Amino acid sequence: MIATIGLATAAFLDAAPAQAQASGCEKMQTLLQERQSLVASLNAAQKSKRKLTPQQACSTMGKLVSNGATTVKFATDNQDWCQIPPSFIDGMKADNQKAATIRNQACNAVKQQAEMMRRAQQQAQGSGNPFGGGDSITGGGMRIPQGAL
Repeated sequence: MIATIGLATAAFLDAAPAQAQASGCEKMQTLLQERQSLVASLNAAQKSKRKLTPQQACSTMGKLVSNGATTVKFATDNQDWCQIPPSFIDGMKADNQKAATIRNQACNAVKQQAEMMRRAQQQAQGSGNPFGGGDSITGGGMRIPQGAL
């Protein structure tokens, strides 16, 4: 799925040198190169034995979505001046939407993981006394008798 995100970028980068000659259009090529490096790092992580953690995926996908939004805005604003085809902008929007969906899933996994850790810590703190605790059923903690048994 990540490979499809880079397809529109690769198609435009091939044609970019001729279009980047117009003054101010160099930013588009810079944005696309940044996007291509983000996609390459995601692809490398996907192929490696050591997969991304949800935190890393959320962060990287967040950067990719941010880059995509900036690229789409620049391309839309400078479409005529930089001779950017409408099909490229449509492809970037679709790719960015896919990336946003993946980012949301990864970031939701981070939130769920944090919630599970918080609950586990609360349970660990609450289970320190095997005889119960200060609740309404037992009337509080049990006291251990003093002196010789």
